[in-house]
Amino acid sequence: MDIKIIDGSFTVCKLKSVDKIDLNKDFIFVGKTDEEISLVCRTSDAPSNTTDRDDNWRAFRIEGTLDFSLIGILAKISSILAENKIGIFAISTYNTDYILVKADNFDSALAALISNGYTVV
Repeated sequence: MDIKIIDGSFTVCKLKSVDKIDLNKDFIFVGKTDEEISLVCRTSDAPSNTTDRDDNWRAFRIEGTLDFSLIGILAKISSILAENKIGIFAISTYNTDYILVKADNFDSALAALISNGYTVV
């Protein structure tokens, strides 16, 4: 399975409202529930109205459109990274999964995945 690195530094944050989110940016992921609004975006695109934020994340995605019948893709990747003591922040869209790891663990994460048969493209 192929892994594609997404260039740049990312921020995971919490917001009181969606008012200042610029949906025209190239990487914006918003999660809203009855308890919170979360945002993952490039650090340079983080809005000013964050209530909590965590910077210095790097990201990669599992290449291709993932069929809903595929089982265990995210579980396998997260297990490999957990075995290497690398924490993740995972987000999923309709088409694919994205994995974020802290920048200081990024090279180790890719090395662990490569040694387990993944290809970085």
